[in-house]
Amino acid sequence: MKRDPSQLDFFQVPVFEARSAVERIDLERFRSRLKRDMSRAIRECPYDRPVIAARMAQYLGLASVSKGALDAYTAESKTGHDVSLVRFKAFVRATGAVWLWDSVVSEDGLTLLQGDEARLAEIARLQQEQKALADHIRLLKARPVAIRSRGERS
Repeated sequence: MKRDPSQLDFFQVPVFEARSAVERIDLERFRSRLKRDMSRAIRECPYDRPVIAARMAQYLGLASVSKGALDAYTAESKTGHDVSLVRFKAFVRATGAVWLWDSVVSEDGLTLLQGDEARLAEIARLQQEQKALADHIRLLKARPVAIRSRGERS
């Protein structure tokens, strides 16, 4: 039996959550969430803070990035110490926490796709296009076509 698409399934968890952009940007909330997420990335990372800082410095082409800078980037109380986009990218690479990009873009209604996942989106788009074409053909076929013989004059 085919399942009704309007019926919810309590056991199915969407892999890619549908999102909408928030109407108003709350910078304080965003700053706090980003700092908490970066702290989580450090906790989940196999490297300690000095190694993460050294890896960041390597990605940035700098002599060093201090552990104190990392602490400031992740401390919610340090509202004047926001990480730049370039340093954020180095941080993501240094920790391996690619999921941070999804966290950053989520409030804009965006979802991060990694690698081959983009192919899934392309397949779904093509299937949607294919269905629209099939619907259009079905509509055209619904009305009979009057065919005249080639030798017939009107």
